[in-house]
Amino acid sequence: MSITNMNFKERSLLFAKLSSIAYNDNIKDVKKQVKELGFTTVEFYNRDGAQAYRFQNKEDLVIACRGTEPTQFNDIAADLKAAPVKSDTVGRVHRGFKNEVDELWKLVTEDLESAGKTRKAWFTGHSLGAAMTTIMASRCEDDASMPNIQEVYTYGSPRVGWRKFVNSLSCTHHRWVNNNDIVTTVPPRLIGYKHDGQEHYLNCYGNVRKMTGWQRFKDKMRGLWIGIKRGSIDSFSDHSMTNYINYLE
Repeated sequence: MSITNMNFKERSLLFAKLSSIAYNDNIKDVKKQVKELGFTTVEFYNRDGAQAYRFQNKEDLVIACRGTEPTQFNDIAADLKAAPVKSDTVGRVHRGFKNEVDELWKLVTEDLESAGKTRKAWFTGHSLGAAMTTIMASRCEDDASMPNIQEVYTYGSPRVGWRKFVNSLSCTHHRWVNNNDIVTTVPPRLIGYKHDGQEHYLNCYGNVRKMTGWQRFKDKMRGLWIGIKRGSIDSFSDHSMTNYINYLE
């Protein structure tokens, strides 16, 4: 089934699953998982700790960037390099996120230039992978040799760039936020960072809701209390890709 023919809910769940699969190092297992989702070809990009997958079939090409892995020093270092630097397109972006994209960009563009001519291109990612995805989308928009991006789906994304960078993006970006997910609050707005895309907020019960500032504050407090009763720290457990998938299902 073509991704284009899916409805929004189906796409959101599909890309959430692909973002989760991107954490798997076992290529054989990955191929089996994505085959069940309709993809026939898998390519793994891995350079100096920066990692992503290309999932492909006759109609679609998906780039899924891998998020932060606590055991990978390169990922932690990327998250900590929050100083804004000039992007390769417009405005300024997070230095660490840009560095991760720089490692993979040549590998990704080679596939996008060839396979992307006959297939529709989509981007997805969770956490650090969501930030990388956003920067990659910006570079594709800025390069005439790259295919047009259909849509971008991110989960638990940090803020990636300053206002000028964010305002320059024109592709449709669906950004999912789960209640108290702490990663979605960094880097701070006080140093110029902004979020990109249309936000889809999951409340403490896992339902999609549009809320006023006061309603959202109360929902976050409720989520923290539910986490305490469960013996977990809600700000961290809400970042789990498993929780995003469970709620979307």
